[in-house]
Amino acid sequence: MQNIFSFFFLLISAIALAQDEIPQDYFIKPLKIPTVLAGSFGELRSNHFHSGLDIKTQGRTGLDVVASASGYVSRIKISHYGYGKALYITHPNGYVTVYGHLDAFAGAVDDYVKARQYEAESYEIELFPNPDELPVDQGQLVAYSGNTGSSGGPHVHFEIRDKNERPMNAQLFGVDVPDHSAPVINDLLVYALSDTSTVNNSRNKVRLKFTKQPDGNFLSEKVTAYGPIGFAIGTIDRQDGAPNSNGIYKIETRLNGSKTLEVEMDKFSFAETRYLNRMIDYALFESERDRVQKLFIERNNPLSIFKMEQNKGILNLSKEGGSALYTIKISDLPGNTTTLTVPITIQKENTVNPLISKETPYLVQPETAQNFEVGSWSLFIPKGAFYDDYYLDIKANTDALHLDQDTIPVHEYIRLGYDVSAFKPQDRERLYIGRVNSRGLLSYEGATLNGDELSATVNSLGDFKIGLDTTGPSIESLDFKDGKWISELKHIDFKISDRDSGIKSYRATINGKFALLEYEYKNNRLRYFFEDGISVSGANDFKLIVTDNVGNSTTFSATFYRK
Repeated sequence: MQNIFSFFFLLISAIALAQDEIPQDYFIKPLKIPTVLAGSFGELRSNHFHSGLDIKTQGRTGLDVVASASGYVSRIKISHYGYGKALYITHPNGYVTVYGHLDAFAGAVDDYVKARQYEAESYEIELFPNPDELPVDQGQLVAYSGNTGSSGGPHVHFEIRDKNERPMNAQLFGVDVPDHSAPVINDLLVYALSDTSTVNNSRNKVRLKFTKQPDGNFLSEKVTAYGPIGFAIGTIDRQDGAPNSNGIYKIETRLNGSKTLEVEMDKFSFAETRYLNRMIDYALFESERDRVQKLFIERNNPLSIFKMEQNKGILNLSKEGGSALYTIKISDLPGNTTTLTVPITIQKENTVNPLISKETPYLVQPETAQNFEVGSWSLFIPKGAFYDDYYLDIKANTDALHLDQDTIPVHEYIRLGYDVSAFKPQDRERLYIGRVNSRGLLSYEGATLNGDELSATVNSLGDFKIGLDTTGPSIESLDFKDGKWISELKHIDFKISDRDSGIKSYRATINGKFALLEYEYKNNRLRYFFEDGISVSGANDFKLIVTDNVGNSTTFSATFYRK
């Protein structure tokens, strides 16, 4: 282990240096297996850009995860969702590496975490060790790969962040990811962007066909257009060794050879990541699950990934009888490229398919906060909740609320309130606001009760309803029954679930002492490891209490024996 005083000197000296030049040989990969990606930096995800590299672990958990560079563990976070078990290491040059979805921590880190979980009597915890508490060397074992949190399969989520906590593309630092395939184009759309614009005799968006040419690039069908128009592209990239549809690194667009837009996935801030919903065609994604990114910048789109723009990427076509060539060049970081060319005839159409619009009493605008009362429901829409002006379709039917459709993106949380004075006093504490899914079932959104008002916050539109949950969660022991000897077991598992409002909390004790349980929500499992040393030789009284989101609780009690 390096000398702590030397480390501090290096740390202070290096942080004083600017991070303008990205070091190429400073970081090593966190796994000792070939780097194959399940997800790339900047990939378009639901409501956010992917902030790291998802490195496949060959379908396994428990692989060694090593420190990418020397430094100290500066943050540890364990949560049921998100990154699950995550480790953050600060390095002398000011960068921070992040390792997510871990199965377990190693050595001194594991001891440090476990002690503080027992102090807090909580599995979920966030810790910020001092620089001298958990120093690490490059290549040192710090954790084991897993599948915790909101992970769809075993992998390690790896990030490199700058001194301002902005995630950066790890491949820019020389983290090698073999990639010999050019980006793939799946979709192409064009939009009329004003009342006077037309595209192929329409003011609605038009999907264009394109064909692959002998040189590997693409040529679109001809477009007849006039006025301000913009394009959107559906594109992915694949690296060697896996079929995953990952994100691209760079897009450049040109009109008649002059650059109109440049998008580059080098870094972004977490404060801006939800603006992805403004960049993509959100309505198309929600209706068809087809994610395309617009190659023009609309109102209320402050994304820093736009490195250059001419007229916001919008093409102003006004020379009737003329023609133009629009090109889209897509690149991955190793330099593989794909180009699509769109031939455009500039011609104003006389007969135009009209743009279908609606007007309702509920006009929302980004610049103002608004309140609406609809039946027994109240809505507070904060400033900045929407990117544009919209007429919302809002209807109430007793305890049900129709808040338009989830085809309009919501940026800030909307507060829903419902007057519960008509409910019996004993029922009010068990009410919640739920989202109605496609099968007509409710998913919990919130249940804050203040007097006669029940409230919740939501960040997408749709249908909502008041739910009543009077049934406690279910608990099933998977390994033992009351009075059994279980000396041979290293851990015990429980299956927990709640069919209505969902699980909020759980707490276990062994012989009256807090017992740490690990919760994996994806399979509804709670697990206790006997290595924690809470149990004693002979009889042990075990008690587990699980509580749902409206306060119903279920208790499981049993005695087990161990040698």
